[in-house]
Amino acid sequence: MIAPPPTAKVNAMSSSTLSIGQCAALAALLECLAPKPGNVHRSADFEDTTIHDFAVSAVAIVPAMEVAAHVGVGRAVLEAIRATRSIVATNTNLGIVLLLAPLAAVPRKTSIFEGLATILSTLTEEDSRLVYEAIRLAKPGGLGTSREHDVAGDSPPRLLDAMQLAAERDQIAREYVTQYHLVLQVALPRLLELRATGASLTDSVIRLQVELLAREPDSLIARKCGLEMATQVSAYASQVLACGNIGDDSYYEAIAEFDFFLRSDGHKRNPGTTADLIAAAIFVGLRENLLQPPLD
Repeated sequence: MIAPPPTAKVNAMSSSTLSIGQCAALAALLECLAPKPGNVHRSADFEDTTIHDFAVSAVAIVPAMEVAAHVGVGRAVLEAIRATRSIVATNTNLGIVLLLAPLAAVPRKTSIFEGLATILSTLTEEDSRLVYEAIRLAKPGGLGTSREHDVAGDSPPRLLDAMQLAAERDQIAREYVTQYHLVLQVALPRLLELRATGASLTDSVIRLQVELLAREPDSLIARKCGLEMATQVSAYASQVLACGNIGDDSYYEAIAEFDFFLRSDGHKRNPGTTADLIAAAIFVGLRENLLQPPLD
């Protein structure tokens, strides 16, 4: 069993009254609405992607996430991406879908902290094939090629084999092979801690984003701009944290300057993978009744 945050009660009674699909949609919406540096949000669009694209994408994945526990991870991922691409022209949520599908596949009466390891260890060859099909359909930017298990080729018998090979360079793949260590043991506890101080969800999500960026380079930035730039962004995030805490003028000024830096090269410096990890943490918080809507 994965160790839950200290505030989590691991039993059936801790499950949220929201459906799994509602948890997924709300997590995706709450993540993208927060004005995080470098991301699309309610006050900042990209040239080819808007907040409306992310909002409708959040709704599009609901049916697939609702049935993930019955149809399996691979089918849930593919159907979520199919639904998204039927209404949105660009890749808005492949990372979120890849992270949410195993979480949504945990049986409703079982805590994620108890059931996730089983889901990940029993992924089938069919799951692998369907996930590869979904990735090709989503056409994520900056994906590149790989000698083994490249998404342009045949899928491996075990999806975890491909994730293991990609784990060093891709944060989402790393979550699969570490049983969601960053989401469950770092991001979620920190989000709950920030909320417990009285910080708004918006401030908590922004602070969490900067802390995660300071902790390790963002995969999407590394793919699009190279590891050197991703490492530079991490160093900049550390400088922002050193400027103060939530509520300090100096901190908010640093956040604004950080946002300007991330947007100064189109949206190549968009820390999109970090956003996906935050969405997954919010999903777990909602699903396990650790975060209760309405959320300020």
